[in-house]
Amino acid sequence: MPRSHFFKSNGDRPRSRVLGPASAGLLCLFLVCLLAACGGDDKKAKRERVVPVTAVAVVREDVPVTLSAVGNVTPLASVEIKSRVGGIIEKQLVQNGQDVKAGDLLFQVDSRSFDLAVKEAQALLDRDRAHLNKAKEDLRRYSKLRDQNVVAQEQYDTSYTDATSLENTIRVDEAALEQARLDRDYAAIRAPISGRVGIVQVNVGNVIKANDDRTLCVINQIQPINVSFTLPERYLGEIMERRKLGPMRVSITPSGASSSPVEADLAAVDNAVDTTTGTIRLLASYPNEDTRFWPGQFARVELNLRTLKDALLLPTGSVLQGMDGPYVYVVKTDEGDPASGTVEPRQVVTAHIVGKRTVIASGIEPGELVVLDGQVGLSPGAKVAIKNARAKGEGKGAAEGKQE
Repeated sequence: MPRSHFFKSNGDRPRSRVLGPASAGLLCLFLVCLLAACGGDDKKAKRERVVPVTAVAVVREDVPVTLSAVGNVTPLASVEIKSRVGGIIEKQLVQNGQDVKAGDLLFQVDSRSFDLAVKEAQALLDRDRAHLNKAKEDLRRYSKLRDQNVVAQEQYDTSYTDATSLENTIRVDEAALEQARLDRDYAAIRAPISGRVGIVQVNVGNVIKANDDRTLCVINQIQPINVSFTLPERYLGEIMERRKLGPMRVSITPSGASSSPVEADLAAVDNAVDTTTGTIRLLASYPNEDTRFWPGQFARVELNLRTLKDALLLPTGSVLQGMDGPYVYVVKTDEGDPASGTVEPRQVVTAHIVGKRTVIASGIEPGELVVLDGQVGLSPGAKVAIKNARAKGEGKGAAEGKQE
């Protein structure tokens, strides 16, 4: 009986057909080819995808190297006015925010008790001077009598001692008189420096003690005025060498000011480096005739160290940081179409950051186009469409990252 008839008579199901080794190999090969074809299509699509970017041209120009810092405006001199004698404040001749000159009378303490002290000291001095004159006459008389052996030596010695003691007493009286006069002068409280008065804290009618802890007012000298700022100590040597060549200028912009910065002189460099912060403190001096700066105000300070000649410049935003250091995407434009091309990453060496631009030491050449915006979607060999097609040759404007 045929085999097929035997299966049908027993009602068995047809068995599944099992592939042999050769058939399985052919199937795997077919799948690999299919995946490779799909991957190739993806890579081809990715390669053909055009990324819109903004490009800038590398420029070469002279650029100043400046150090930036946040400074604090400090008065040239600041004095707390306090009383050196006690009494009631009889007169207040200064007002809040007033400009004063050195020697101007600010407060007057009731001086009647000091006038009496001066009179008393003068009277004691006059009395002792009269006693001294009498003692000197007695000494001359006893000196003649001693030479004639009329009086004893002991009596002469007593007369000499009295005269000498009175001379010393008169010196004490003169010192007491000077002190009384000085206290009377201290009752008139005057401005020791020229400047601007702050808020008056003790007014007329108040009683103050000698050397009182309370401050009557504060005078700040604000013309000229100083701006204090700190820089890393690694620049100290270069700053000192630069100062030997002549005065250094500092550009200062007060906080909140919308106008242009002002120029000031670098007045002083501190005599020691702060070991806690590793910085050196510097002072800039500004005439402040326009009262543009105020004590305690913050300001932006820029110190010009030197000028780099023929430096290669790029906007800082075009320089990326990678595993091997900074790099940029350089655009190779297509022939006949300056608005499209391909990109390639290139390692560069940076030197300084000047404002919004970075000085490139090596890695690129002047005139080359570098991607400024749109780097996220880029890969080596990617096609790009340059949105600002005129970037090449725009010079400084391109290097600053200006877009059309």
